[in-house]
Amino acid sequence: MAGLTTTAVGSYPKPDYLARARNQFSQGKLDHHELQKLERRATEDWIRLQERLGLDVLVHGEMERGDMVAYFAGESGGRTIGGMKLGGLVRSYGNRYYHKPIIVDKLAWPGPMTVDMWRFAQGLTDRPVKGMLTGPYTMVEWSFDEHYPSRRDAVMEMAQVIRREVEELVKAGARYVQIDEPAIHTRPEEDFDLAVEAMQRVVEGIDCEFHTHICYGEVELIYPDMLRLPVKQIHLAFKNTDFAYLKLLEKHPFDSQKDLGVGVVDVHSHLLEPVDEVAEGIKKTLRLVPPDRMWILPDCGLKTRTVEEAEAKLRVMMEATRRVKRELEIG
Repeated sequence: MAGLTTTAVGSYPKPDYLARARNQFSQGKLDHHELQKLERRATEDWIRLQERLGLDVLVHGEMERGDMVAYFAGESGGRTIGGMKLGGLVRSYGNRYYHKPIIVDKLAWPGPMTVDMWRFAQGLTDRPVKGMLTGPYTMVEWSFDEHYPSRRDAVMEMAQVIRREVEELVKAGARYVQIDEPAIHTRPEEDFDLAVEAMQRVVEGIDCEFHTHICYGEVELIYPDMLRLPVKQIHLAFKNTDFAYLKLLEKHPFDSQKDLGVGVVDVHSHLLEPVDEVAEGIKKTLRLVPPDRMWILPDCGLKTRTVEEAEAKLRVMMEATRRVKRELEIG
């Protein structure tokens, strides 16, 4: 790709018909087969929208998932990682709650958990669709562990489970796999080396381009150490910090062997950014990272926005990117 490749982080908001269906399913009023049909309908809606807007690398939107960790412990009919079960409700942020998983026994890969939906989404389009997985450190950090004697034991065992899923995605044809680690800066002094080692176990020796999304938080505590992560692209939420991360890159240049994913629209704001503002953010970052090593994305998953807001933010992102590419004469 010529440069300023566009993609999204992962999740999109669920259309009203799917939100209603998920509520009915949770109350036992809708069977899983009917829910799956609506999940696939919504997935196709988002694939078609991304195609119309012109994104280069698509995401399937995670219509079958609620929480990014609880899904892998059986939430919403997801296939449960062996040794995990859903616990009680805890608050994640704002007024959003999720069933926090519990590790109760030895972790085990249960067979493909995400491949069928990835294969369905990829079958809808000629453009590449990313495989989407939650990283081993975040999986353990956002669960209760009642089985393993140490965090290290749990994280490294989880890494092996996630690796098996990656192997299946790549076998199915995935060219890009994103391993999300939003919890990676939770306790950097204690655990950052462990998170890097776990990512290495997930990706080592697998022929695929790996990306990771590092969510909101104190990124300054792990930069430049995070450049040790064995992935091709690292994505950060630049817009939410008003591009303050550029100061980190000025002090310590970004790894010349990696791509930088730049979040250019704020997914936690209802306000729609002007195209000029988004274009200016892209151009500021280009002073430090060349276009062929820079990807353009929203700050994070868009699932907290309405469908209309998410579409509008993607549209602005794409128009701003096209404007900058025209100015730079990038094909």
